[in-house]
Amino acid sequence: MAGSPYVPDAKKYHPGDLQRVPGEPADPEPGTWGMQPDGTFLPPALTPSVPRDIFVDWEGQLPEFDRNLYTVNTEQVGFWPYVTNTSHSWQHIYEMDGVRYMLHYGGGNRWNVYDITDPRDLKLVDEETLPWGGPGFGAVTIAWNDKLGKRIAIQASETPRYFLKGRVANKHIDPTVEPQLLEWEGLRGFQVFEVTGPTPRDWELIATVSTDPNHGPDEVQEGNGVLDLPVYYGGDYLFVASAPDNTFTNQPYKTTLWAAGHIAYDVSDPANPKRLSAWWVDGSRKGEEASSPYLADNPRWDNKTSWFGSRMGLFMPRSVESGWKYGYAAQGGQGFFVLDVSDPANMRQIGWCPLPESVAGTEGDNVDTTQVEETGYVYVSGYPMNTDCYEPAKEIYQIDVSDPTAPKLTRTLPRPMPPAEAPFTDYAQRRGSFGPKRSGYFINTGTPHGGIIPYAFYAGGLQIFDVRDPEDPKVGAQFVPPMGLKIDDDMAAPVHGIFVEWDRNIIWLFANHGIYAVSTPLLGEVVTGLTGLK
Repeated sequence: MAGSPYVPDAKKYHPGDLQRVPGEPADPEPGTWGMQPDGTFLPPALTPSVPRDIFVDWEGQLPEFDRNLYTVNTEQVGFWPYVTNTSHSWQHIYEMDGVRYMLHYGGGNRWNVYDITDPRDLKLVDEETLPWGGPGFGAVTIAWNDKLGKRIAIQASETPRYFLKGRVANKHIDPTVEPQLLEWEGLRGFQVFEVTGPTPRDWELIATVSTDPNHGPDEVQEGNGVLDLPVYYGGDYLFVASAPDNTFTNQPYKTTLWAAGHIAYDVSDPANPKRLSAWWVDGSRKGEEASSPYLADNPRWDNKTSWFGSRMGLFMPRSVESGWKYGYAAQGGQGFFVLDVSDPANMRQIGWCPLPESVAGTEGDNVDTTQVEETGYVYVSGYPMNTDCYEPAKEIYQIDVSDPTAPKLTRTLPRPMPPAEAPFTDYAQRRGSFGPKRSGYFINTGTPHGGIIPYAFYAGGLQIFDVRDPEDPKVGAQFVPPMGLKIDDDMAAPVHGIFVEWDRNIIWLFANHGIYAVSTPLLGEVVTGLTGLK
């Protein structure tokens, strides 16, 4: 294999290097994947999981960092070298006292707040690095509560998902992983705050809730707590992704014990949340193996590699309080589910469709609902977890949910390709991961534009899909930043997230070397100043 000189030998992967266990996928045979004579890249059909900081050499990769910027139907509005985490970060945007703020945080211990009133002139307002070992700063949703006339923040807290004592956990070969996770003493649940000022140091804690119904926040709890991004629109109901106790352990993935479902809460009194109902995929709990149709015919079951259960809260285009009835659940290798959530005290499954097998990596993580009310389609994707495209391609699937009891996968969005001036023919050649991360979140500001879906795409930067004709989807625009601007960048995740200001026609892109503000004619002219966002 040719390889690239900027990857140290100690960080390179060779088949047979890592300890494997029975049932785990084997490394694919040489010649069955890689660059093809016509310049296309053929992904492997099946791979084992490889730690994301390990790189895989193969013929055809670029010999050095690609420090070019590629723009197709996009324009850079601004760039600022602020990084809270090089592999993943979250954002939230709100207006207070004549200023539009962005909260930017990542890694569990780092947050920044910026003034973005003029998106061409981002200014740092406040920053904090919390000590490791204390309460972390988890995924947070902030919403204006009209009934109370207050802004409420709900913040997730969970068990460690990947790392224990500074190394990637692997419960299949390390007998210390399971007891460490079972005995973890942090909060497994969520906290509720009144947002009494523009930065987290101003917030007032009003409730701490364990998702374990049998153990309080001051005890060692069961389950994994709340996974990424509580679903809260500022009304009476909260939905969180969680495995609430230690029976939810039919999880093949190596670094965690639990397969999460979803829990609904009544938060009409934010200081006193009340659990309403829970839903999970049949087969997630010990004892359900024999009866579950989602295990018996699933080739991923017990493959020591696939993620089972949710990674995110339920997806919906607007709140249940506004009359919306359905929650869409991406449950990893268990597939795509439709829930009736019109009565949050009685969430129930009404539809399911399997997702194509794509092991390793995450197979069902994100559901884009921005088009569903107009077209009846949602867009479902996982994301790559191995580096250097050493895994099956992570696709974006268009699923017809016009009949919510019978969702159908109708087509796959096209693979983004580099522009003609690029010194490569496939983004896989840039190294790092390549594939969809997420398309922003329900907390993105304003009303989504019909037919336009932006995605963070790792080494492919920002990819914007034009689905105005859902029968003929296209890549309508690209903004692909340079690679390797800082030698200590996390090269596995060159671009790890986006936040879309639909109300101001700005896409914020979060790279391992800083923040970009991007515009595109597909959204329209950039709006500066305030829009009355609460």
